[in-house]
Amino acid sequence: MSAADTRPGHDLPLAPDEQTRPRREVPGKLRTVAGPSAFDGDPRRFLHLAVTIAVNEFKLRFFGSALGYLWQLMRPLLLFGVLYFVFTQFVRLGSGVAFYPVVLLMNIVLFTFFAEGTGGSVASVVDREGLVRKVQFPRMAIPVSVVLTASFNLAMNVIVVLLFALASGVTPRITWLEALPLLLLLATVTTGVAMLLSALYVRFRDVRPIWDVFAQALFYATPVIYTIDSLNRGRALSHLMMLNPLAAILEQMRYAVIDPDAPTAAAAAGGTARLLVPLAIVGGVVALGFWYFNREAPRIAEDL
Repeated sequence: MSAADTRPGHDLPLAPDEQTRPRREVPGKLRTVAGPSAFDGDPRRFLHLAVTIAVNEFKLRFFGSALGYLWQLMRPLLLFGVLYFVFTQFVRLGSGVAFYPVVLLMNIVLFTFFAEGTGGSVASVVDREGLVRKVQFPRMAIPVSVVLTASFNLAMNVIVVLLFALASGVTPRITWLEALPLLLLLATVTTGVAMLLSALYVRFRDVRPIWDVFAQALFYATPVIYTIDSLNRGRALSHLMMLNPLAAILEQMRYAVIDPDAPTAAAAAGGTARLLVPLAIVGGVVALGFWYFNREAPRIAEDL
């Protein structure tokens, strides 16, 4: 038994929850917190824990279900069916877009990943209050595990998209390799937002309804059901919309995977230099999310 496990002047060891509980200084002195950090300085332990939580969550999601993964696939497919019927039979938004069904399905799958990873992370720390209060572990593993779980779903949905694309006549090209860094970029911005939201929700419970509204607005502000070149609302609006990192990712995915005649993200944004803005936004979101989560991590158990 180490000295750190006992109270000064006492022979009895601290209870497990007392060992991990953030500490306060006596009244009148500065407040100090000695809880677990966000990352804990051990990348292998952090990654192992995040993957373990994500795998368990993925298994539990389909435990006892007869159809299993098919239920997870039904959500984007149902949304795809409704939107495709509306925007081809009534609004005809995709009438001039090559392989519009494939574009629509791919965009829905990618945005669903972002929405699932961010929306699921909001209450992820609070929902694991019992674990956070009693076990000392890197707190950031929780929101990262939510994004990993969403990534498992994304990986299987992307296979469906590729099969649908091949069946629709899309020709495989070397540019398909661009999908890997684009998906990594999407996962990066999703993780940054997830870290920020999960830490904010511990203190501010209004975060969930605010994010629900914002995510819904972001769905329509991002070229999911339409493409930038099909808007015909002027270059100024197109350039403004391409400042959205999700818009840049979806447009480049469309060019790289589906239609080589479609404008690249750089062309839609008005030049390669303009893509530095959405990249800077991604970097800023990740830096802000990491900084705020890392600052709040030692006192999360105290604030719950």
